[in-house]
Amino acid sequence: MKFYRRSSPASRVPPMTTDAITRDASIMTSYVDPGAREAMRMVSGLKSDRFVVSRRRTGFGDCLWSLAAAWRFAQRTDRTLAIDWRGSCYLDQPFTNAFPVFFEPVHDIAGVPIICDDEINHRSFPGPFFPGWWNRPSIDCVYRPDQQIFRERDELDRLFQNEEDSDANTVVCDACLMWRCDQEAEREIFRNIKPRSEILARIEAIYRKQFEPYSIIGVHVRHGNGEDILGHAPYWADPERALRQVCRAIERARGLPYAKPARVFLCTDSALVLEKVSALFPDVFTIPKRFQALQAGPLHSAALGAEGGFSALIEMYLLARCDTVIRFPPTSAFTRYARLFVPRVIEFDLNDPGRLILTDETSQELVGL
Repeated sequence: MKFYRRSSPASRVPPMTTDAITRDASIMTSYVDPGAREAMRMVSGLKSDRFVVSRRRTGFGDCLWSLAAAWRFAQRTDRTLAIDWRGSCYLDQPFTNAFPVFFEPVHDIAGVPIICDDEINHRSFPGPFFPGWWNRPSIDCVYRPDQQIFRERDELDRLFQNEEDSDANTVVCDACLMWRCDQEAEREIFRNIKPRSEILARIEAIYRKQFEPYSIIGVHVRHGNGEDILGHAPYWADPERALRQVCRAIERARGLPYAKPARVFLCTDSALVLEKVSALFPDVFTIPKRFQALQAGPLHSAALGAEGGFSALIEMYLLARCDTVIRFPPTSAFTRYARLFVPRVIEFDLNDPGRLILTDETSQELVGL
């Protein structure tokens, strides 16, 4: 089943400090500086090669979903896919490509060649570029306002949906591309991209001890903790009501039939949500992790270091191994992996946040709860 949504909001870029602008300028130089391109082309032998660059600095859900859209386009147009996650929100090292910090190296995905390591710092991609903004001199590319990012998102959306190719040698995907590909493309990414072995070992240890003996109801509550949560905001218009909705969903999930004793596994970016839900459901369990201070922002923050990213991946991959998963709100990309692979999903209607919907893959039904 193909699932497209063309109107989902793009991630907003926070205001850039002078240091951040300088770092971003250095990273962008390899894309747009003609001199650098020519020099590196001679060294690397890129010549007439054609590329798609998936450039994201956001949470893993957005990164992986946008990567799936970029991969699908690269596959369709016979291009090499470069994964450029420098400047990641999970790291305070601006020139480190976050992908190999958190994921195992991958050289090919279903026939698409992949560049995904710190070699990205020494690569220069051949022009012309699409979207056209990337053909400007590098000094003009330092600051990209939100509206420019939204325009690029829409340009890429039209390119992908029209199922045509671009004359550009390099297509730069530096915008939120959630909802811009089919579900099979997303599944292909999750089948081929694996967290680093030490992260997988932690996931497996937790799974064997706390998941395997039980039927697990996974609950993800994306709160924001003071962040501008954009498209998630309608679900939190009334915070007390939102928490009641989450608790109602847990009660409904516990009422479903399971093969083993059911336990509730909670993942959230808010210590306050954890406190409130645990007070009502004392048997809820979580994976220990650091939270930001109250109203200090989300967990995908360099302030928490790489361990914050490790914790996020552990939760993301464990949620995908639950028997039932509750998504609040359903607009969060963090639970997209779970949405694709968990047999039963309870989520809140996009058009009516007060309405619960159960998707049961075993019966192929959508049921209002």
